[in-house]
Amino acid sequence: MSYTTIIVEEQGWVRKIRLNRPERRNAMTPLMQSELTTALEDAGAGSCRVVILEGAGDAFCSGLDLSALQAAKDKSAIEHREDADRISRLFRTLYELPKATIAAVHGAAIAGGTGLATICDFTLAVPEAKFGYTEVRIGFVPALVSAYLVLQIGEKRARDLLLTGRLFDAVEGYRLGLITELAAPQELSARVQALAQTLCANSPASVRATKKLLAAQSRAWLDAAIASSLEANAAARETADFHEGVASFLEKRKPTWS
Repeated sequence: MSYTTIIVEEQGWVRKIRLNRPERRNAMTPLMQSELTTALEDAGAGSCRVVILEGAGDAFCSGLDLSALQAAKDKSAIEHREDADRISRLFRTLYELPKATIAAVHGAAIAGGTGLATICDFTLAVPEAKFGYTEVRIGFVPALVSAYLVLQIGEKRARDLLLTGRLFDAVEGYRLGLITELAAPQELSARVQALAQTLCANSPASVRATKKLLAAQSRAWLDAAIASSLEANAAARETADFHEGVASFLEKRKPTWS
């Protein structure tokens, strides 16, 4: 299958999915979100044993593309819900993928990019990589990623990251439990490949069963959390603060909140 915004490569038992909009720091568009979901679903049904996510250029993923932000203010409530559903499906597909997943983060992974990087089973990053759930800075709600964040690091620490919207580096991410391993830039690729080979040597059936078990343990809670997150995400897109936040971001000025 051919894609427009991502590159998919097979290397033995390993499938590599590379976000490929380097000129936009791999910012996500609706098309990229849909293509990522399709590529992940294809990997889940295929013969690969490990999926690696990475970004082309100098960033992993800088979040939502400005064009998508500009278009958001003119969308209907139904279209906002469709946007939320599409992002939710991407995150849930990644979280429940029956194959082991590794994120290789060599640069910025912001907002939705932080979600992509940290929902993977393993997240390897260079110490200087930047992360952040920055949605509150533009009058938005980090709804869809919040459930996964709470599962990973607990509510108190999640509140810190979600309510401040502050950026943090991979060293702090490692201390919080969001990053699995820190690697020097020249060693990142080798460390990712070594981990992939370790995973490939394990029983595929056992890996699949273990991931299914882990997902089942939190499914009831996650179902409820995502349902409320979808409503919050769609509702936030229609607020005056969101429109002001997007406008101020695009105009490179400080927002004036209502």
